[in-house]
Amino acid sequence: MEMNIRDHWEQISPATQQWLIDNPGCLILPRTVTETILQETGQSADCDQHGQAILTPEDLGFIRGKGYIGA
Repeated sequence: MEMNIRDHWEQISPATQQWLIDNPGCLILPRTVTETILQETGQSADCDQHGQAILTPEDLGFIRGKGYIGA
C-alpha cells in the first residue's frame, strides 16, 4: 500500500507537516519521517529495506501546493 498524505493531512502533526513542506523535493521519505507519519495516521505503507517510503506524484503535488499556500 502506498502512503497517502493528502487524505490524512489533518492527522499529521504540525511539525511533520512543516518538515514535508520544507522538503518539497523529497521523493523518498526518510525512515524516521515515514515511521512518524505511520504512527500519527495509523496507516500502513510499503517501505523499502531501509524503512523509507516513496511519495506518490499526487502526494508530491499536494505537499508542494501546501508550501505555496503558506508562502
